[in-house]
Amino acid sequence: MKGLVCLLLLLETFVCVIQHQVDGGLNENEISQQLRSEDGRQNPPQTDTLRDEASTDSQQNYHLFFTDIHAALRELTATVTEQKANIRALETRLSEQQTFILEEINKKNDVILEEMNKKNDEMSNLTLSQVELRKENRDREIDFSASLMQSGSQDIGPFTTEITLTYRKVFTNIGNAYNPITGVFTAPLKGAYMFRVSVFGVGPTHAAASIYKNGEHLVSADAKQAKDYLNSSNGVVLILEVGDVVYVRLWSGNRIYDSYNSHNTFSGFLLFPLREQEICRM
Repeated sequence: MKGLVCLLLLLETFVCVIQHQVDGGLNENEISQQLRSEDGRQNPPQTDTLRDEASTDSQQNYHLFFTDIHAALRELTATVTEQKANIRALETRLSEQQTFILEEINKKNDVILEEMNKKNDEMSNLTLSQVELRKENRDREIDFSASLMQSGSQDIGPFTTEITLTYRKVFTNIGNAYNPITGVFTAPLKGAYMFRVSVFGVGPTHAAASIYKNGEHLVSADAKQAKDYLNSSNGVVLILEVGDVVYVRLWSGNRIYDSYNSHNTFSGFLLFPLREQEICRM
């Protein structure tokens, strides 16, 4: 492309120089008059015809030369114009391809960004689920186990009325739902709970105790024997609301015996928490 432009400029310069030389010299009539004047003085009249023919040939040669140059210039101009058109078409195609590539990149970026957002949402949901699971697991960490005597040994009872037994020797009390001062377990959340009680005595005696919920008698461990050792145990699964209480009561007229061996025990633990609708179905 640069070579064609340079050639075109050189040809135009050459034409200008030739034209300037022609324009700057004598015109054709002046040259002919001078030639005839000199020939009249130095040559015979018959030489005028030869000079006229030479002048005509020279004009024809100049005319053909300039015609060829103009034709070459027109051809070069057409070539340059065509090359410019090709360049513009190429630039247009490149611009279209660049636009297409940018659009495809933007689409892929949008897809990648959407996938990343989905993964972030999934991670956030997973994190929330883990937090809820940890909280639920903490809520499930409710259990206790205790016996009557912290030290020594003795008979408990008989009494003229039922009494609530206080199991003061605590083995476990995760969640602190059991109170060793009162002997009462208070449910910290809704759920299904398992409770067990055991009684032990030395005959002749009648040893019996019952599990109560909110003042309601539920199950009993009962043993009666004329001599030697006696024992009994029982258990129950309860659905408790928050604040429900569970405890053990010794029957009136009954006697039990406990020592460092912890014969009489009361224990319970949360099986699983329950939501409101699950309790309703049950």
